[in-house]
Amino acid sequence: MIIDSHCHLDDRAFAPDRDKVLERAREAGVGAVLSIGTGDGPPDLEAAIRLADEYEPVYATVGIHPHDAAKADEAAFENLRRLIDHPKVLAVGEIGLDFHYDNSPRERQREVFVRQMQIALAAGKPIVIHERDAWEETLTLLDEYSGSGEQGCLLHCFVGNEEQAVQAVERGFHVAYGGVLTFRRADDVRAGAKQVPLERILVETDAPYLTPAPYRKVRRNEPCYAVHTVRRLAELKSVGYEQVAAQTTRNFCDLFGLPASGFGV
Repeated sequence: MIIDSHCHLDDRAFAPDRDKVLERAREAGVGAVLSIGTGDGPPDLEAAIRLADEYEPVYATVGIHPHDAAKADEAAFENLRRLIDHPKVLAVGEIGLDFHYDNSPRERQREVFVRQMQIALAAGKPIVIHERDAWEETLTLLDEYSGSGEQGCLLHCFVGNEEQAVQAVERGFHVAYGGVLTFRRADDVRAGAKQVPLERILVETDAPYLTPAPYRKVRRNEPCYAVHTVRRLAELKSVGYEQVAAQTTRNFCDLFGLPASGFGV
């Protein structure tokens, strides 16, 4: 069984056939999906919770994406504190820094990132990190405010090179690999993946984005395509598909506090 540890199931792209998407995931061996609850940003932080309440195999995160940091206010932080207690909310995320698009001012991104790390640490919840073109500063803030990741830290859509992979491993972070691992020009990402112990790796799709090969640019991504990332990881680690599937599922359960036996591992 595989778990898709990062999917935007609330995305409008899934509105016409969300039931079928989850059915195809189940048929492919994807036993659960972690739906990311950033949605369109504050004031609504419940996009993923609504889906988790509707669909049994769906879990949720809550958080304010760095793109939406400019929308964050005290009411949003209070709402975040309240929503963390929902029984199917596993983490605060995705949160972090995005200096590529700069959709929110950088200083405000930093402030909102830190506030959310503090809220997660107080609640004992793992954090799911978004980072783009801000690696060193993200690490600095994680080192200072995340409690050394003691409650769990997942670097989502990890595209780090060998050096960055080692930095993540040294800090005890988990990393999630998705479709990028299968891209033809992603040699640096694959080299980084070889530096990460299988016990620290999760699988994700980031659907509907980043469709893996062989469907890149021709199909919308969805949770069932997580199998392609598992196959690529198995090749890189020189182990069997079943071993990667079982270990990454076990890693998900360990990180987010779920019983692995419920997923057949």
